[in-house]
Amino acid sequence: MPEVTDEDFAAEVIGSDLPVLVEFTADWCPPCRQMAPVLGAVAEEEGDRLRVVQLNVDRNPLTTNAYKVLSMPTFMVFRGGEPVKSMVGSRPKRRLLEELADVL
Repeated sequence: MPEVTDEDFAAEVIGSDLPVLVEFTADWCPPCRQMAPVLGAVAEEEGDRLRVVQLNVDRNPLTTNAYKVLSMPTFMVFRGGEPVKSMVGSRPKRRLLEELADVL
């Protein structure tokens, strides 16, 4: 899973032509680790319509604070440079895809 940082967030996420699903994650977060295979599968299945990236909240406090992320994992979908959807907590792939259907 590609990782973005405070330094490249604007270029990689805000400036992306495709919608981007950002997982705000942390190394110490067990539900975040559970989501890794789910996000990998979503990235593989929807790669032509959606980019999937991770942002480590501990190493990237500027972006984390800018979007007021308080819980991990938090998922935000950015389209056209703007956050258009936010979801908190782990979920199965089927539910994640259902929740993403309106932004793809």
